Parts: sequence; structure tokens; C-alpha cells
Amino acid sequence: MALHAAVVGGGIGGLSAACSLRRRGINVTVFEQAQTLGEIGAGLTIFPNSLRQLERMGLGDPLAAIGAKISVGSHVCRADGTVVGSIETTDSNGWNGVYGMHRADLLNVLAAELPPATVRTGYRCAGFTQNDTTARLQFANGETAEADIVIAADGIHSVLQKYVVEAKSPEYSGVRAYRGLLPREALPDWPEAVHLIWMGAGKHFMVYPVRGGRLLNYVGFVPTEEETDESWSAVGDRDELAASFAGWDAHVVSVLDKVETCFWWGLYDRRPLDTWINGRLVLLGDAAHAMLPHLGQGANQAIEDGVALAVLLEDRDPAEVPNILPRYEAFRRVRTDVVQAEARKNGLRYDSKYESLEQRDHEIKNARMFRRSLFDYDVEQAAIANLSENRSSSV
Repeated sequence: MALHAAVVGGGIGGLSAACSLRRRGINVTVFEQAQTLGEIGAGLTIFPNSLRQLERMGLGDPLAAIGAKISVGSHVCRADGTVVGSIETTDSNGWNGVYGMHRADLLNVLAAELPPATVRTGYRCAGFTQNDTTARLQFANGETAEADIVIAADGIHSVLQKYVVEAKSPEYSGVRAYRGLLPREALPDWPEAVHLIWMGAGKHFMVYPVRGGRLLNYVGFVPTEEETDESWSAVGDRDELAASFAGWDAHVVSVLDKVETCFWWGLYDRRPLDTWINGRLVLLGDAAHAMLPHLGQGANQAIEDGVALAVLLEDRDPAEVPNILPRYEAFRRVRTDVVQAEARKNGLRYDSKYESLEQRDHEIKNARMFRRSLFDYDVEQAAIANLSENRSSSV
């Protein structure tokens, strides 16, 4: 009998997990609290480690149509524009699988891959129970749903996380991020297909293309003692943003001169949780391993989670689910704990929070091997190998 999975959360993590599960013959229903599917926020970067998984789902062409290729010429520099090191855009085989994407565009591609009845909107999760044979969700609209496995893909403020571990507040990083979009035509001399980062004392600024290169996504990371909500829709102070980067490289100033309105959000993450699982309930993406954005791997790791989970659940009996989930957690934590920690370290580099800037520059110049280790990783093949090892050891 085919497994039935209930995914709570209709964001990128939840929909990509649903696509992965359906690809391996698992029945899926996605429950999203909003009345319509949609992603607020602006850009994100898709890297080779997740792009190869999305292409295997048959999404290569639509992603190429909505993405903006990021390639050679991408680099990290000091506030005055002096180049420190390049930003890696290929894996070890020379494959350039890096796209800048608008979050809403990626979400639409994932949603289009799922049958319409798969996603149910207006379902805000209000409770969870389980027994030896099934898991049950309660929703604020009075409805309930049963499944063999419940996947909590409901973000850093996950409602279901408290059913797995003792609730802990996310940790504020002390940084407020301003972000927005500008038409590419507003900056006609802007270099094509590049991701650029400028580093200064306690802050940094980045720009990369999205939506086929027609838009430029900018983000300014600024320190603040005042905690800022983790909200992607809060209107920011345009003048404060511009003042924070006054006197920087002319490229940065040229972007800020064009900004009329912007948004801001506070940056939070969590230390690795004690566990991601409880019986038939498993956390995925930010609900399991919320990370700072300084490696651009948050969405990529959520996509990897869904692929791994689907591989381990394929052709399994519902009764096996509670025994499979600990294997999934053990397999994924080896990678996500490292990425979480490295994202924090990279933020320190970009914000120049090093006693030795020479050491910071050295690490940035030599980031190629670590970046390629991220990009080369094939979670599907690794999960298949892990499955074979577990089956061999149990014989």
C-alpha cells in the first residue's frame, strides 16, 4: 500500500518535498495556511547541489526560463571595490548550475508540477496527535487529516516543532537586512550575469540578477541593537539604508541612488536542534535547521531534505515509517550541521568581524574547495547509497 504523506507548509521546502515524494510513488497532500499560494520576499540563489535534483524532476526548462544565470565575473570585494576573491559558480566538473531567482517564480514552477488537488490552502495547522498506526493533524478551520507521515515544512516559526522538541526561540544575529528589486534597465551599465558582494566594517552589500536578468535583487546587511522582526514584508527606511553605505564603491551608491522603497527583515537562526523527529512527525528545511543566508543555502538544503526523505521512504510500508525517520535525520544532519555553522562563519567574514582582515581575505580567496564540496554533493545518490548500506547491515 502506497504511503500517504501530509506536508504542512506550502513554501519552497514543502512544495519541493511534495514533488520529490510524488516522483517516487508516495501520495502527498500539502496544507498551506494562506488562502493562496505565494512567496513574499525577493531573490534567492539556486546552486548545483539542488538544481541537479530539480532537473531530475523535469523542471530544468521552466527554471531556465525564470532564472538568471550567474557566472564568471562574480566576486567579493572590499567596500571601496577592491576585489578580494571570486565567487564560485561551477562544480568540479565545470557545470554552471547557479541561478538567481525570484522566490515567487520558483514557487510557481514547483506548484505547476503538482496536480491541483495536491495543495489545500486556508489550512492553518492547530494541533498534532499520533498513535502506533497513523498521524492526525487538526486545523483552525475545524478540519482534520490523517497520514502515515507528517512533514513539517512550516519554517523557522514552525507550529509543529513543539511536538518534536522543547520550543526554543530563534537567535537574533544582530543584523537587519534591507532588500528590494530594481529593473535592470535602471542600471544599463551594470555587468551581466554576476553576483557581487562588498564587505565593510560590520556590514555588507550584495547584488545579483533574477527573473531572467530583467531585475536586480539587492540586499544590504546592517548591524542593529534593536531586534527586527523576521518579516519579509516590513517596509524599511530607504534613507537609513543609503546612509549605511554612503562613501562605498560607486557601484553600490549607484544602486542605492535608484532605490525608492525597500523592505527589511531581521536575521535569525537556531543552534542545531536535539532532534528533528517524533514518531511519524519529521521537521524539514528551516523548521529543522534554520540558517543564516550568508551561504545562500537555506532553500537548497530544504530541497535536499525532500529528495533524501523521498528516497528513504520509497516502496516502504506505513508501519516502517517510525524506523525510517531516525535514519533520515542521522543522514541529513551530517551535512546541515556543517552548512548551518559555515553560514554563520561566512557572515562574520562578510561583516569583517575578524581580528585579522588578512586572514578573512585569505579564507575568502580559498573558499573554492568548500564551495565545490557543497555544489558537487548529490543528495539523491548519497541517499541511495545510505539506503543500500542500511539494508546490507540489516541482512
